[in-house]
Amino acid sequence: MTSTPHHPDLRSQLETLATEAFRPELAEIDQLPTLDITRLMNGEDAAVAAAVAERLPEIAAAVDAVAVRMARGGRLVYAGAGTAGRLGVLDASECPPTFNTAPGQVVGLIAGGPDAMVTSIEGAEDSPELARADLDALALTADDTVVGVSASGRTPYAVGAVEYARSLGALTVGLACNRGSALAAAAEHGIEVVTGPELLTGSTRLKAGTAQKLVLNMLSTITMIRLGKTYGNLMVDVRASNEKLRARSRRIVALATGAADDEIERALTATDGEVKHAILVLLADVDGPTAARLLTKSGGHLRAALAGAHD
Repeated sequence: MTSTPHHPDLRSQLETLATEAFRPELAEIDQLPTLDITRLMNGEDAAVAAAVAERLPEIAAAVDAVAVRMARGGRLVYAGAGTAGRLGVLDASECPPTFNTAPGQVVGLIAGGPDAMVTSIEGAEDSPELARADLDALALTADDTVVGVSASGRTPYAVGAVEYARSLGALTVGLACNRGSALAAAAEHGIEVVTGPELLTGSTRLKAGTAQKLVLNMLSTITMIRLGKTYGNLMVDVRASNEKLRARSRRIVALATGAADDEIERALTATDGEVKHAILVLLADVDGPTAARLLTKSGGHLRAALAGAHD
């Protein structure tokens, strides 16, 4: 790997990272039968959840801090390069259909922009200036959260994003896969999930990428639970944008209320297909406009709206 003008000692830096370590015992993996390689890879993957488990207190603290800000209208912004950036974009893109988040409420920034989702953009990850420009385009506020994601924990784009966001008063989270990372140190909430050397030397789309995916799942999902986007374990804010999701909407209303199919159809019709509103119509025996008013008053929390309906 060649060094860059910004990091003349990059090779020596990489040699100290657990995620970049060479494993001599796997030096002839390409000679093994395919089934043996699958067993090796599966064994490696099995260790990832345990590595995440060691960081649950830090993850929970980050979620609680994010939820407070998002409840005030703040945004959740992921920033990373390469695999880490793609995982952030993926998580952000799944929030609108799953939780009916507003456009721009959860944002994924990847070094080099959208083209970097499918093409390597030379030098983009080495530019903290690019991270600042991408955040400036969002007009960041103190209610926003920026989550820098980097397996090495040293990627200039991710570290630069966190440092700049923190200077603007935003909440910052640094998710890395090495101990003592610059990224975790730069963030208010550092989360270091140490997944160790990869099956293929330095291929951090493997265990490190899996760990990042698991943590991002937690950050977004549990934050949305805290924001009242669920009722129990039901996705009551799901956006019914296709036939599968419309069927899921009916099933969610049925599971939440136990109502008959014809009642469910009437409630969904009365609430323009809004699952949360339809559940409230059925459980609280109110009309559509009353359900909407109760949910507005409760900040979108269905349990609180149900309690308010019976006051």
